[in-house]
Amino acid sequence: MAIHKLDLGEFDEIDYYLIAIHTSLEDYRLAFFINQKLPINLSKNENEIQINIKEGETNFSRFYYNDMESAITWNLIQNKNEVVQYKKGTTQNLFLDVTMEVATKVFLLPEFKKVDYFLKIENNDDAMDVSKIQLLLNTIDSISTVYIVDTNQIKSKNNLIF
Repeated sequence: MAIHKLDLGEFDEIDYYLIAIHTSLEDYRLAFFINQKLPINLSKNENEIQINIKEGETNFSRFYYNDMESAITWNLIQNKNEVVQYKKGTTQNLFLDVTMEVATKVFLLPEFKKVDYFLKIENNDDAMDVSKIQLLLNTIDSISTVYIVDTNQIKSKNNLIF
């Protein structure tokens, strides 16, 4: 009987660029401004990215555009969100029946806690000029910082698989 072996090294290959964006804009406004600066048409994707932690689960918003001509997929992904838990008051006091709301911050990529959004550009070729995209994004007034993330430094790469 023949033995078939799979080389899992092929699946570890990173075929995307990741651009970190620092801004106070809401996700839909940021997508609108990016659509104006770049020749893409990001739109809200119903399939949000779901992350489960011990406190509960949360969904990160996602805007998506698939460029059929150049076979490039664009994703604008939220990095920060909250998990809200409701806890019943357990102490004996005047407010015994008060339900407390406890919010826990959750990050898509915890090693980049200061980043508000990521722009993930998939299935790219080497001809794409990411530094030009970075410069165009920096021209948006409400964006404070844009930089390219070294994908080899990301510890939680599995959160970017969707």
